[in-house]
Amino acid sequence: MKRQIAILGSTGSIGTQALQVIEEHSDLYEVYCLTANNKIELLAEQAHKFHPAAIVVANEQRYDELKALMQDMPEVKVYAGARALDEIVEAGPIDMVLTAMVGFAGLNPTIHAIKAHKTICLANKETLVVAGELICKLAIENKAAILPVDSEHSAIFQSLVGEDQNPIDKILLTASGGPFRTKSMEEIAHVTKADALRHPTWDMGAKITIDSASMMNKGFEVIEAKWLFGVEASQIQVLVHPQSIVHSAVQFMDGSVKAQLGVPDMRLPIQYAFSFPNRLPLSGERLDLFKAQKLEFFEPDLNKFRCLAMAYEAIARGGNMPCIVNAANEIVNRAFLEDRCGFLQMGDIIAETMAKATFIKTPTLDDYMQTDAEARRIASEMLG
Repeated sequence: MKRQIAILGSTGSIGTQALQVIEEHSDLYEVYCLTANNKIELLAEQAHKFHPAAIVVANEQRYDELKALMQDMPEVKVYAGARALDEIVEAGPIDMVLTAMVGFAGLNPTIHAIKAHKTICLANKETLVVAGELICKLAIENKAAILPVDSEHSAIFQSLVGEDQNPIDKILLTASGGPFRTKSMEEIAHVTKADALRHPTWDMGAKITIDSASMMNKGFEVIEAKWLFGVEASQIQVLVHPQSIVHSAVQFMDGSVKAQLGVPDMRLPIQYAFSFPNRLPLSGERLDLFKAQKLEFFEPDLNKFRCLAMAYEAIARGGNMPCIVNAANEIVNRAFLEDRCGFLQMGDIIAETMAKATFIKTPTLDDYMQTDAEARRIASEMLG
């Protein structure tokens, strides 16, 4: 029997590469459902190629257009809206849900998938950033496995296979450093959107690429790692590694370090989440250590990349503080992409939002929803 996969965010970078993996192993995997926020043309094109049982567009205003694009395939159900996203992941035939949506919007569908006992292939980092404690509790209660798809967390996960009884001493979380690693504060103050979108090693969507440039993306990955691997933030060390060959590593109590290396190719962690614990053939470039450049590692400059420092502060404070940081970051990230905010101004607004938003030590799901709305409002008001 082929494993049935639902892809939340099939038109984004992770979603499109996941479909390549499924196409390469069509004897093992089948698409049950595809979803997108706005890119209905690409969603319809994917549906015509992969013949899912259903497709969902989150933006309800695009439903009629999508329905028209799918009129020659009446066997494919077409839905729209946030509620449809929540409901589709509960469908009985689904084995795995790849959560590749970007942002806070991925939280609710992931919760519904967990409660429906689906295996979660997690690429939506905001789910654990915003509500890590709640998500981990739900996953245990519902016996729902969470398999990481981020290249760094997949590398840690792979390094831990066979080490169940051995406690982690330290997680070594690698970061490329983004396009501004070698720039001074004065230079960074004047960077443009085009500069920030020019990532040196990875091809990602615009939102994540900007987060990578500010290193907020790495801060979120630190928060994720805390929940995924049950460690304290003090046990997670960020290493700037410009070559992006060592995807991350684990140091054990005896001083041994296990790492996962490879060329920058997101299909590998996606496929490993699908096939775990097995490894399948994967087409593409192989790492050649004879041709590889020297491997360099640097400490991140927390003064220059204050977003990473703020993420550590959010973990230390706990409660709904990571949710506040995420909401403010989504607002300023979008504003920077729309030329309404300077690069360094993003950090200023996030810090101010952290100071002004209501802090809740032990938040419920409703609290997270209200916190997200409040923090977005505060950050938006500062943008003017």
